[in-house]
Amino acid sequence: MTLGDLLFDSAADGDAVFVHAGGTSHSRAEVQGLAEAIARGLDEVGVTSGQPVGVMLPNGATLIAALFGVWRAGSAYVPLNPRSTPEEIDHVRASVEPAAIITVERFAKRFHPLPVVTVDDVVTITPGVVGAKTIDPDIALIQFTSGTTGRPKPVLLRHSNVLELLDGVLAKIRGREPEPAKSTKPPMPNLVPVSLSLWAGIYQVLFAARVGAPVVVMDGFDTTEFTRLVEAFGIRSTVLPPAAMTMLSDDARITSLEPLRYVRSISSPLSAFQARRFKERFGIAVLNSYGQTELGGEIVGWNAADSREFGTSKLGAVGRPHRGVEMRIVDRDGTEVGVNEPGELWVITPSMSAGYADGSTLSERMSIDGYFRTGDIARIDHDGFVWIEGRVSDMINRGGLKVYPGEVEEVLRSSPAVADVAVVAVPDERLGEVPWAFTVLADGTSLDAVALEALAREHLAPYKIPVQFVELDALPLNEAGKVMKQSLVDAALAGLINERS
Repeated sequence: MTLGDLLFDSAADGDAVFVHAGGTSHSRAEVQGLAEAIARGLDEVGVTSGQPVGVMLPNGATLIAALFGVWRAGSAYVPLNPRSTPEEIDHVRASVEPAAIITVERFAKRFHPLPVVTVDDVVTITPGVVGAKTIDPDIALIQFTSGTTGRPKPVLLRHSNVLELLDGVLAKIRGREPEPAKSTKPPMPNLVPVSLSLWAGIYQVLFAARVGAPVVVMDGFDTTEFTRLVEAFGIRSTVLPPAAMTMLSDDARITSLEPLRYVRSISSPLSAFQARRFKERFGIAVLNSYGQTELGGEIVGWNAADSREFGTSKLGAVGRPHRGVEMRIVDRDGTEVGVNEPGELWVITPSMSAGYADGSTLSERMSIDGYFRTGDIARIDHDGFVWIEGRVSDMINRGGLKVYPGEVEEVLRSSPAVADVAVVAVPDERLGEVPWAFTVLADGTSLDAVALEALAREHLAPYKIPVQFVELDALPLNEAGKVMKQSLVDAALAGLINERS
């Protein structure tokens, strides 16, 4: 079985709506027909099985058809964001070497001399020089990492592993509860509020297809449109990145998100502070989660049963491991630490990626006994809940003393004046590294570094106190909503922010 089979399931109703996008509904049969046409187009331009194919399209039914069309052709899907810069496109072409591109006419010239399948009103082909690279036919897609700490890397994800991951997450969500009785009512649609150039967005489409549900696709996140779609489609549970939850919490126009009951956090770490704000504002349970692209996606998460049992007592934890996932927390020398002690999270998971498309492997991140070193600092409590404290690369070594940015950020977020904050390590001649705090202030407030320092001293050891508080209009975020901390460090080193500190 491949991921493409999820659309072409012979038992599915072809007349049933599969995609709602841009105010238009598309049946499963319509999406299947377009996917078949795209697969034929790839064949006509000379793409063969096992070759990577790049797709640059806006969110919508056509993009979803292209996703399944690539798999129908036996190729590996390579998502390309329409907002990518020429430099980013060059990086993809150099590391992945796509055989062809699926896009719309206005983007086609960006990919010369590759052959292009355009999908504006009809599927048309423009011949070109077909890429020669061929990879394992079990590779479903090549998904780039977020690139928050370095150049994005092209991760190889297998059909078989992703399918196993989907079923593991489904088992966790269903828990010990019995399977729902067969109903004549159509299943609740899966609302996809993120870009389909992200693995989080693609995963939501696949999840819906796996459970036989339609998808509602947003082309860019907007608080009022999100609220309208939740009400119009009776959405009771959905996913949101932390940045979107913050936008909803901050929007005074949004007074209700009925009938929404559960939100699963995706794409980037969700702070306990923002989770609490969202829950108090809307009365909606927030179910955190954790995964990495190299791990195939989500490997730790909550289910409704956990939420009912623990309530808000574990707010901020990313949940408990899914089926088939083993983990340990280790210190720098690889020794396993005790309960609630922080260290690097090592995991074994059935959904591990096959490495990287640029030829590099996961071997440098594997322990001798087969654990994958995630690079995340975490702890596991007595109930088996995982708490992510930050990245190993983000940890600040201040004269030999460890400072975890997440701990400092949570304290600063408790100030009514702070809407958001990022703490980063800035090089220091005497101590090696020192923490700086970059703050986004709440409306109507001004930066009061003395007050923020006093707040930090109430809750933190002296060596954890930031040496500099800097005001920003907004934190630099990537497409997944993760803070680009290196850009903050670069700005500090270049002296670009001193005048605002």
